[in-house]
Amino acid sequence: MAELDRAGGRFRPVVSPLFEIVQTETALPLDGVKGLIFSSVHGVAAWKARGLKLQVPCYTVGQATAQAAQAAGLRPAVVQPTAASLVKELLGAGIEGPLLHLHGTHTRGDIARRLTFDGLYTRAVAVYDQPELALNETARAALVGDAPVVAPVFSPRTASLLAQERAKAPLLVAAMSEAVALALPPLHIVFLKVADRPDSGAMVTAVLETLDRAQAQIKGSGASPDEG
Repeated sequence: MAELDRAGGRFRPVVSPLFEIVQTETALPLDGVKGLIFSSVHGVAAWKARGLKLQVPCYTVGQATAQAAQAAGLRPAVVQPTAASLVKELLGAGIEGPLLHLHGTHTRGDIARRLTFDGLYTRAVAVYDQPELALNETARAALVGDAPVVAPVFSPRTASLLAQERAKAPLLVAAMSEAVALALPPLHIVFLKVADRPDSGAMVTAVLETLDRAQAQIKGSGASPDEG
């Protein structure tokens, strides 16, 4: 993230999460499970926090999730960039079930349902919740101000929550995926960059491009850009 640190000198960062991660105490049906599925690093964290041990492979969405799983002592066997590509890979790999998908209360992709429908029985358990958080005063002030606001948006749920906010500032968005971008419409978006891939490296590139666009937009205006 050194690139973003260097770019940050041109902007005033504003940190205000729209939801938090709270682990649940839901029991996990581990009997007979032959593999674990993780679609986020938060699912891996919830597994690790429970101190459970299961000598089975795991299957992940995203390299960051795979790295978190490996650091937690798990064995990532299949890594795919999206839920859809993971489902396709698992169905074509001759993997034996049942599998267990550990996910959040708010999730997308229907991984367990799609796998089970096509014959690979998969259970699904929400091991963490994502309750909403109100924007802080600094973030709200930025959204209703006149200076351009750069917003990195990583998930459709974050986009939906952001879209509910009152905003009149010119908004420049770096979106993790097309699904994220589609959740944004009501906002005053003057520039939208969708990452080339749904991963952290591509997102950094998208954010840097968005920051450059914001810099060009305010050049000579004297405004102070905000980074959400």
